[in-house]
Amino acid sequence: MDSLQTVALAGGLAWASGMRLYAVVFLAGLLGRLDYLHLPSTLQVLENPWVLGLSGVLLLVEFLADKIPVVDSLWDGVHSFIRIPAGALLAALALGDHDPALMVVAGLLGGTLSAGTHALKAGSRALINTSPEPFSNIVTSLGEDALVTSGLAVAIFHPLLFLILLGLFVLLMIWLLPKLWRGARSILGGLVGRPRTDV
Repeated sequence: MDSLQTVALAGGLAWASGMRLYAVVFLAGLLGRLDYLHLPSTLQVLENPWVLGLSGVLLLVEFLADKIPVVDSLWDGVHSFIRIPAGALLAALALGDHDPALMVVAGLLGGTLSAGTHALKAGSRALINTSPEPFSNIVTSLGEDALVTSGLAVAIFHPLLFLILLGLFVLLMIWLLPKLWRGARSILGGLVGRPRTDV
């Protein structure tokens, strides 16, 4: 695996982990096991049947939980403490066959990227959950599933294109996150400041 492919793999794993960690672990391990993806030696543990089995079960649980309004936000809240360090770890391990300093840099950048992706996903889903109907939540969740799957495919098979798209995504994320934060604050402020009607 050349340097461009390795960097794209690290970026893809970190980016997608912020949305669907278990899908990332399962798909990378399965593609490696089927010889569609040559994983660095430090990531070949993802091909282990136990890792594939557990990540497959958790992928199914996450797939279902993410389609249910409010449950998805609770799931995202808990996974704030899981997706971000896991994304950092996967990015670092993707460069495990290189200089240890590059591993540290990849881990730091990967964690930052995972955190940004996770914040964007969790924030937008919290806003969508204010809608009384469940269909927008389901459609958004299926869109995220498709985005992660296609994004990983592009990262693996078209690394240069992925890195260009990742750069555009980071710019979009920088622009969107403050808007999501303001939207979430105004909704929370409306809920807290709402007058009581039970008196």
